[in-house]
Amino acid sequence: MQTYYLTDAGKVREHNEDRVIIVKNDNEEYFMAVADGMGGHRAGEIASSMTIEYLRDAFLAMETIGDKANAVNFLRESVLTINKKIFAYTDEFPESKGMGTTLVVAIVTANYLLFGNIGDSSGFVMKEDKLYKVTKDHTLVNLLVSTGELTAEEAKLHPKKNVLMRALGANDPIDIDIFDVDMGVSEILLCSDGLTNMLSEEQIQKVLETQELTVEERVIRLIKKSNNRGGTDNISIAYLVRESGE
Repeated sequence: MQTYYLTDAGKVREHNEDRVIIVKNDNEEYFMAVADGMGGHRAGEIASSMTIEYLRDAFLAMETIGDKANAVNFLRESVLTINKKIFAYTDEFPESKGMGTTLVVAIVTANYLLFGNIGDSSGFVMKEDKLYKVTKDHTLVNLLVSTGELTAEEAKLHPKKNVLMRALGANDPIDIDIFDVDMGVSEILLCSDGLTNMLSEEQIQKVLETQELTVEERVIRLIKKSNNRGGTDNISIAYLVRESGE
């Protein structure tokens, strides 16, 4: 496996509330995650940091994530714990009330591939030279598209396209959508909406399929292109490429 992750504040925001990580345990299992924090008093970065740090430490504390059922339980129980931690923090520090974070994760093992998401950070896979979005955004406009009140094209331009219907720290109880993904994929890309609001899926795919670029260079180019198109939000990417025979 080749991996690389990077986060960038973008061109407009004064500070970066995104957090991103890729870790590997001793059993050659990978955990990837992106969290996009939000909230007052610069508290978004606290929520996203709490989320990523908890997941990293919990994953690395296990010798193996175990079978698929164990991995699903790990994700569901982890988000419940993190949610409680965020609410406890806002109780202790009232000025941070309203803080929260999105989350998108991938667990990669020899036997299965799972994605999970809360909010509008996205998970993609590359399969047979085509980029596919796996996750579904928990946004108001996505809900309106699913009920037929908006078309997909109308949703892209809707003034409330970033209104979240689900986020850690905003909903209690909380649940994470989990996707059992085909093992035949060649690449995995997780990102915050700072990337997907600036670049189309076609533009993202064009960069990922540029073979003369290294894994690191593809991530850097995606962030650079997002900034060139305005960089209106923090941009975070976690990227994994399976090498031949893996």
